[in-house]
Amino acid sequence: MRRVFAFDFDGTLTTADTLIAVIRYARGTVALAVGLLLYSPMLVLMKMGLYPNWKAKQRLFAHFFGGWSLARFDCCCQQFAATHSHLLRPEGIRLMRQALAEGAQVAVVSASIDNWVAPFFDGMGDEAHRPLIIGTRIEVRGGRLTGRFCTPNCYGPEKVRRLHETFPHRDTYTLTAFGDSRGDKELLEDADERHYRPFR
Repeated sequence: MRRVFAFDFDGTLTTADTLIAVIRYARGTVALAVGLLLYSPMLVLMKMGLYPNWKAKQRLFAHFFGGWSLARFDCCCQQFAATHSHLLRPEGIRLMRQALAEGAQVAVVSASIDNWVAPFFDGMGDEAHRPLIIGTRIEVRGGRLTGRFCTPNCYGPEKVRRLHETFPHRDTYTLTAFGDSRGDKELLEDADERHYRPFR
């Protein structure tokens, strides 16, 4: 039977939240602090469960990156990954490489924007066996970021839906999942083998 390994990214394969890290990298610490202060009432409501997580995330993303050209954003994401490999947990990456070498299919299933997740795994595996990136996708019009998402935030039940979309016929493979937060609950429940907060 086929084997599929599904890894959450932020907190599971990394030691920090990459949304905040990539904003700091792209816009600087002062701009990050000002933006977080500006949206602090919304973020407090989100933490209290009174404002949707995806909407808060989209508003932050639009504030910092709305209007950027896709070329500029992708270049920034690639440079961010190249200079922040220290955020990756070595044991998680070792297990990913091992799974790929043994012929398993590997996916990174993340609420983060796939533009900056994917470059962390460039060069891992060969053409036929490399990690698939299943993340939140951004809307681009006329070559520029609108600041909106063109898929639902890849969080909670959406992680399972997107994984099943990528790997249909759930009864034809075993799923091993790795996660560390409430956003991974449904993914872990769907797995045949689950690991909560591994690699620490």
